[in-house]
Amino acid sequence: MPRAKGGFKTRRRHKRLLKLTKGYWGQRKNVFRRAKETLERALVYAYRDRRQRKRDFRKLWQIRINAAARLNGLNYSKFIGGLKKAGIELDRKVLAYLAVNEPETFSKIAEIAKKAWQ
Repeated sequence: MPRAKGGFKTRRRHKRLLKLTKGYWGQRKNVFRRAKETLERALVYAYRDRRQRKRDFRKLWQIRINAAARLNGLNYSKFIGGLKKAGIELDRKVLAYLAVNEPETFSKIAEIAKKAWQ
């Protein structure tokens, strides 16, 4: 059986991976073994942090809503509970936007939530 060296395929695979590690520091960008280790780790972080970002934004929205709700005499849990009782279905992203950019609109919503809560 003849020997198969696979030079073309191997070179193509190496070049494709090294292209992805462009901009890395030292051997991490131009030595295949180091570059592969680094890239695998980077892809793991990227996968994890795409999910983490969603959690981080939800936390940020909750903090903004709580701050605005307290300015209107409610805390976060009473505000959200009042919205649910009043049948207002605004998500936290929209509520946080209103809290920051349109405080008078948020105040009206907070009054509705306060009436529904009591």
